[in-house]
Amino acid sequence: MRTTVSRKLTQLAAGTWIRTARTAQIGVLAAGFAMATAPRSARAAEPAATHDGVSAEISPESIDLQKDEKAASADVPGPPPEAPPPLPYKKSLVLDSSVGVLLFFGDFGKAVPAGPYLRTQLGYEVFKWLMIFGEGDLGFTETGEAPRTRAFPIFGFGGGARFTARFTDRFGAYLQGSVGVMKADVAKNALAVLGFKNAEDLGLYAGGRVGLEWYQLDRHFALGVTAGLRDATGFAKTGGSGTPLAFDACASLRYAF
Repeated sequence: MRTTVSRKLTQLAAGTWIRTARTAQIGVLAAGFAMATAPRSARAAEPAATHDGVSAEISPESIDLQKDEKAASADVPGPPPEAPPPLPYKKSLVLDSSVGVLLFFGDFGKAVPAGPYLRTQLGYEVFKWLMIFGEGDLGFTETGEAPRTRAFPIFGFGGGARFTARFTDRFGAYLQGSVGVMKADVAKNALAVLGFKNAEDLGLYAGGRVGLEWYQLDRHFALGVTAGLRDATGFAKTGGSGTPLAFDACASLRYAF
């Protein structure tokens, strides 16, 4: 009897201890789980990191794409205002080249036809209205009478002064006068048989020229047209009475240094 009671008490005590141990084990596991999950919950509950006390949390409503585009476009510098074109030179060393046609009036004009003509002039504009220059020219022609002579050159060189009036910054006109010498470069007596012996030697000329100029946006250049008339005394016919005149009409290109 005593043995049976004792055994039951022992079993009851053992069951109680097992239940107590399991309860303790469950408590330890719950505490550990709470400790493991508590920091995550705390971090989730904390607000986003801030900079200087201002929350860094951005909501979709706070995003303004148009404002960002305007700010970006405002930062891009615009093109600088276009500067006005520079004015053409008014005082400079000037090179003037022309190409056109040369023809003669008088007795010599009856003996030779019109031919191609080249002219070059280099001068310096002392004032905006006055230029001192030197010039050289070269033309080609042939005799139209027997005995027929092959094409031959006529050249000359001289100097003078040009007076210019500028109507605007882009357009101007000029009048110039010059003196010099010129001759026909032919074999000896090739023109003497026609009565123009003096044309084979250098002879004086005096003449004038008028022209119009169109100054370009590039201040170095100008386009123009010009015409000149000279009294070529060396091209007078021996025993003749007419005045030997040389006329040329050209298109010109001016370059100011």
